[in-house]
Formats: sequence, structure tokens, C-alpha cells
Amino acid sequence: MRLHDRYFFRELFAPLAYILGGFLVFWVTIFFFTKLDDIREAKLDALDSLEYCVAGLPEFFLLVLPMLLLLGMLYALTHHARHNEITALRSAGVSLWRLCVPYFVVSLVATGVYFAVNEIAVPACQQWTADILTRHVQKNRDPRIRTHFNSLGFRNVRAQRIWNILGGYDIVTTTMAKVDVRWMPPSGPQRLLVAESAVYTNKTWVFFNVQQFELRDRWVQLQSTNQLAVPEFTETPRQFKLEARYSEANGLLSSRSADIPLVDLWPYIRQNPDRKDINRALTKLHGRIAAPWTCFIVALMAIPFGAQSGRRNLFFGVAGSIFICFTFFVLQQVSLAFGMGGQLPGWIAAWLPNLVFAGVGIFLTLRVR
Repeated sequence: MRLHDRYFFRELFAPLAYILGGFLVFWVTIFFFTKLDDIREAKLDALDSLEYCVAGLPEFFLLVLPMLLLLGMLYALTHHARHNEITALRSAGVSLWRLCVPYFVVSLVATGVYFAVNEIAVPACQQWTADILTRHVQKNRDPRIRTHFNSLGFRNVRAQRIWNILGGYDIVTTTMAKVDVRWMPPSGPQRLLVAESAVYTNKTWVFFNVQQFELRDRWVQLQSTNQLAVPEFTETPRQFKLEARYSEANGLLSSRSADIPLVDLWPYIRQNPDRKDINRALTKLHGRIAAPWTCFIVALMAIPFGAQSGRRNLFFGVAGSIFICFTFFVLQQVSLAFGMGGQLPGWIAAWLPNLVFAGVGIFLTLRVR
């Protein structure tokens, strides 16, 4: 690592720390004002309230991370440009791209941090938040992490089975109430199983108070029994859990907080490749992969505006880069909306803003004198 690399790293970390501290002070203040009713309703004491605030930090961190990088890099770059340090290094034969290696390294590290926090810390903290709010008062949990669903439908395309769970499904106890299952056996007419309840035990679905029917000219009852184990039903509780999570998130469409972690989303796509609305799930999948790269795009946008020499262009550079990044976020949401609606393939909807603005950043950087 060269001397100027260490210098650039040091000069970047200082504004990043100051800006992050300012964001945190602002957020903590706003948090307690906006969440005061929830804190009172949950009867939280001072320590519980502080814990509740800490549990919300990962989501806030993801929200401000791209803006944090943008402002920190703009401050550092304009500081170097104002003192002609960039001009001196370029005159010594160091290219602008080489000068900006520390910024690219920081942005790539931020991309990895964004991905890890979004996939690991945020889901865990959502569960933590729900536990805090129900610590003293029992109430309905946040729909993002609740365990009981009043009704649920599930379609196994490969096995040609349709489950309708009308009385509710609990993903923890793997119990369901008022369930009917329709399926087409390998040989023979369509069948219908109606049960008051069911539970998954010993890798087998066991139904209680069961009636079975067969479709001939009409539905004809085959049997009625108090308990029936059906080993041929290969659906697992994990599949129902994924369906429940996806259905909940799909109802909120592009809401960030309703997104499903990749560890759940990818298996859902694999088990439902033939669903008509699978493009929504693909859009969410690619969107969660593309979102962390916003940190790298921000670096590409900050460099051409912050590295310009001359005092007169500093305000224009800061204002222009912020405007372009704001446009990027708007285009990102619009593109995802088109993907969720089926107007664009999922991978295009998720990656198009990144590709467009990466190209814009590279083009503007090449034009810097």
C-alpha cells in the first residue's frame, strides 16, 4: 500500500465517523418520538426501551449507509481537490482511477457489510424487536415475524396437490385446522381429503376427523375416520413456512421490511418454478442481491463530482451528485415496481438502475480533467 493510499483512507474514515455519529444522534431522537406510543403500549421500562432502540439499528444502518458513503467521499474528495492534492498526484503520473482505489475498497467492503446485515442481522433483530414488545404485554406480533397465519393456500405443482388451510396454520407447532387437500393420484379420479386438523410428526402428515372423497360423476365418500396418516403427502413444514412468509411479503409488494431473506426466498423459487407470479419472487431475489451494490454505485457517482478541481464547482458537484443519487433511488423503486408487476423480467428490473448509473459514473469520471 502506497503512502497516498494510507493518507486517503485516513482522511475518508474521519468524515465517515462524524457523519455516522450525526445520523445516529438524529435517528435516536426521532426514534423515541415516533415509537413513544408503542413503548407505552408495550409497558417498556428504560432498559427495555434502550434495548428496543438497539434492535432497530440494523435497519436504520442499511437506510443511511449509501448516503453516508456519498457524503463522506464527497467531503474527502472536495477537501483534497481544494488543496490541489489530487492535481499534484495526477501530475506525478498517478491516474484518477488509481487515486480512487481506497474509495473503491471502502465501497466494496460496505457492499459486503450491507449484504451481511440485510441477510443476517435484520431478520434476527426483527425477531428481537417482537420479543421485546411482547415481553410485558401479549399482543399480535409484527406480521414480518409472526408464527400463526389465519389461512393459507399451497399448491404443489409437481405432485398436483392443492392445500387449503382455512382454520389457521402455526409454523412452530406445524399444526393446521380445517384443512382440505385435493390431488390427482397416478391412476384413478381426483380425490379430496377434508379434516378438522392435522399435524406433522415423524416426517408424516397425520389428519384428525377425516373424510375422503373421490370424484366420479359426483363426489363420493370413500371413508371416514378419526385419524389418518398419509405418507404420500411429501410436503414439509418448511414448504408451508416459505409459502406463508412469501404470501405475507407479497401482500406488501416492494416494502423493504417485508422482504424475505435469500435463505428462504431461493428455496421458495425452486419449489414453485411454474407459478404464474414467479416473476415477483425473482424480482425480490435479484433485488436483494443488487441492493448492496448501491454502495459501489455511490462511489462511482461521488468521484467525478468531488474530484473536480477549482473552487467554483464544489457546490455544483455536491448538489449535482446528490440529485443524481436521488434519481437513482427513484429509478430503482420504479424499476422494481415494473418487475413486481410483470412488465420487466426480475433480473432486469433489479439490475437495470445499477448498470445505468454505473455507466454514467464511469463516463463522468473519464471526463474529469
